[in-house]
Amino acid sequence: MKNIGNTDRIIRIAIAIVISILFATDIISGTLGIILLLVAIVLVVTSMISTCPLYLPFGISTCKKEKH
Repeated sequence: MKNIGNTDRIIRIAIAIVISILFATDIISGTLGIILLLVAIVLVVTSMISTCPLYLPFGISTCKKEKH
């Protein structure tokens, strides 16, 4: 079940790119850098599959509603 809309996907990917750049340039490093890099990976993966497991229990969806 897809629950991530296009705007949400773009924001997630943008955040992941920023985190990756900050990590690559050693602005963030160490344990915090590794944790944020893992978060960036999760953001990219959830964007690619258009599903966020954290949204499911709360019934959140950023997908546009279909008009009938």
